[in-house]
Amino acid sequence: MTEPGGRRHGTASRTTTRGRGVRDARDAARRAADALAELVRHRTEGVSAVRRSEDDGWIVNVDVLEVARIPDTTSLLATYEVELDPAGDLLQYRRISRYRRGAQDQ
Repeated sequence: MTEPGGRRHGTASRTTTRGRGVRDARDAARRAADALAELVRHRTEGVSAVRRSEDDGWIVNVDVLEVARIPDTTSLLATYEVELDPAGDLLQYRRISRYRRGAQDQ
């Protein structure tokens, strides 16, 4: 179906991305971090875990800077669990922890 101006529903770039799916854990991590940063509007600091879900999707833990402070060791970071489907599209996310940058693991 063509929209006014010659655009078609279901753009080729979106179809291509979905058709390709997630190539590997690195690709899943990149897609999850990008999708989360766009939604929560916080800078991503890194990815702390990537694993396959039961339905061949991906579960990715993304660390983000939520509150920048001086000194940097007092900044607040959070870890979000991001779930992607096998095509790499975001299904859901949730914050699973919040911590000070300088705090040790408990």
